[in-house]
Amino acid sequence: MILHIALPFPLRRHFDYLSVPGCGREELKPGTRISVPFGKKRDCVGLLLDVSDTSDVDPERLKKILKPIDAEPLFDRQHLNLLRWAADYYQYPLGDAIFRTLPAPLRRGKALKRDAVFIWRVTAKGTEPNAAATERAVKQNAILSLLKADPDGLTREELNEHYENWRTPMGALIEKGLVEKVEKTLPPPASTPENIVLNREQKDAVAAVESAFGSDRRFLLYGVTGSGKTEVYIELIKKIIQEGKQAIILVPEIGLTPQFINRLKQRLAAPITVLHSGLSDNERLQGWIDARDGTTSVVLGTRSAIWTPLKRPGIFIIDEEHDPSYKQQDTFRYSARDVAVMRGKLSGVPVVLGSATPSMESMYNALTDKFTRITLSQRTGTARPPQVYIVDLRGQQLTGALSGKLIGAIEENLNNKKQTLLFLNRRGFSPVIMCHLCGWIDKCSRCDVPLTFHKFLDRLVCHHCGSQRPPQTACENCGEPQLIQIGHGTERLADTLRERFPSAHILRIDRDSTRRKGSMEAMVNEITAGEADILVGTQMLAKGHHFPKLTLAGIIDADRGLFSADFRASERMAQLIMQVSGRAGRADDHGTVMIQTHYPNHPLLQTLTRRDYGAFADLLLEERRVTGLPPFSHLALLRAEGFDTAAPARFLRDAGEILMQGSNRLEVLGPVPAPMEKRAGRYRFQLLIQSVDRVLLHKTLRSCTASLETLTSGRKVRWSLDVDPQDML
Repeated sequence: MILHIALPFPLRRHFDYLSVPGCGREELKPGTRISVPFGKKRDCVGLLLDVSDTSDVDPERLKKILKPIDAEPLFDRQHLNLLRWAADYYQYPLGDAIFRTLPAPLRRGKALKRDAVFIWRVTAKGTEPNAAATERAVKQNAILSLLKADPDGLTREELNEHYENWRTPMGALIEKGLVEKVEKTLPPPASTPENIVLNREQKDAVAAVESAFGSDRRFLLYGVTGSGKTEVYIELIKKIIQEGKQAIILVPEIGLTPQFINRLKQRLAAPITVLHSGLSDNERLQGWIDARDGTTSVVLGTRSAIWTPLKRPGIFIIDEEHDPSYKQQDTFRYSARDVAVMRGKLSGVPVVLGSATPSMESMYNALTDKFTRITLSQRTGTARPPQVYIVDLRGQQLTGALSGKLIGAIEENLNNKKQTLLFLNRRGFSPVIMCHLCGWIDKCSRCDVPLTFHKFLDRLVCHHCGSQRPPQTACENCGEPQLIQIGHGTERLADTLRERFPSAHILRIDRDSTRRKGSMEAMVNEITAGEADILVGTQMLAKGHHFPKLTLAGIIDADRGLFSADFRASERMAQLIMQVSGRAGRADDHGTVMIQTHYPNHPLLQTLTRRDYGAFADLLLEERRVTGLPPFSHLALLRAEGFDTAAPARFLRDAGEILMQGSNRLEVLGPVPAPMEKRAGRYRFQLLIQSVDRVLLHKTLRSCTASLETLTSGRKVRWSLDVDPQDML
């Protein structure tokens, strides 16, 4: 028997091995992991793709496998077909693609089994009113109080969040009979989950999707912010669970999962698994196993959760489907949204893509009837759309980055005991450090960008390669000691607000302030409870959150997305403006949005404020049609980088000739330097391949990729192929 095995390497081929005595076809099932020898001294974990009687290699030269790892496949043929499709569509080596979708312990060859999870909880003796350790045992008493506050008990990970060294005092509490360590079992689902009364539009949306259960129809749920898309999702999941099936629901940011999981638990009487990069390897593995074995009904996660196998798939839901974070930007460059659409087709179940600001691709698919469009046009309850104002910054005296009109609105909001959100999609204190005498700018030595000053760290940081160093004391060009800070980041904006509103509680939410595990959830809880007055945040605060007391949203710098080399910049800016606007006035109080700009007459801003996102999308789609840009054409971006400019340019010129020979109907543009030519010490060039015929594009890429790997000019560069690129920079 010849075993075709995929190995976790970036090689566009499978490897053939021979079986060993005692392993027949019944033991060797596609989808199982197998330990194999690779190279001279290396053992490797591979995945069996198929068993056959033939090989392109002389059987005398084939090695034997070492041993099977799994008795049963990790997933079924349908899931394996999905992985094959994704590797082919995104032009990525199959073996590497498969193993990148698996939890890390499975990639390392760990046995596929559910580990016992233990919890520590108070005993009956520990719950007595006067139960305590000795007076001197301060830490024991603190841990005991913590456990008393959570009668269900705490896991090791949860205890680690509160105390670094808790095991010794915990052992003492166990010896005293105040605490016990027991194996954790799934709690019984709530018998009386909360029910929400849906409005007419929501009921119609649920009915439309429910009628498609068991089919592979795709739906675009286009609902304005605050229209109750989440309630539609939950009602659909409830109905899927009643049919004994499972659901996957994706959200774009880890920060959205705590709010989402709480709403799911309130509404569903079913076990829920959360999967995202913030979990430990073992936590992700156990959740993966629960979904695969069917012991969990709902998987809630970020991008990579789309690869979670389900025993009984029923529906796939992608919230904020427009969000660019659904596209993996390195190695295996897949789009979780598009993978979900294909997975629905292969599984024969519906897919729901939801957004208040759908991508142009999804809007086009709805117009051409590939997707069924469902519209939620009204906010739920008594909530009304916010009033939007454009603040003209031209010639205005600013306080930091704030106009007088916005400061007045913030002050009024504080007096009314309401919350304010200020959106600035730039973290740090100042994005540019410049010499006041000669204009020299302190740039990253490895990238073509200025360094950002982070005041809290007292460091200059490159947001692209991650390098950092202490601030300069003098100009490198002329020696002038007077270096000035240009521009504003979230740190500087928060400082300006503290000076102007010293009694206000100001909360800054960005990647820097939410690095600690659980910090984002704690901040969201603080906001929801009304304990924060002014929120300063990047785009991680603009998506999906529901803050009932927030009535004013201010967009500090609306100009960044108006002029860009990326044709998607205006679309992304419009989506951010609408998403930020959607945070204001989601409850009984009316909301206000103020957009600061130096270009108040820009057509994008005028269309968004005077009409709506749908009107803007119509204009943008017409512009894309005239210019032949996606979704009216299809793109692939071939990137190359090297330690000088000559090598990547030479490789891409050779690659362009191969592609043109593959088909003269493709439009090949370049090579040209990337908009950010130097990054992380390497010079970057790119070649754009465009076609109105998707089939032709993929056929040509498929036939030419092997030739690209044999190019002599490719030996001095790192290159990658990005199909359906979302980031052109």
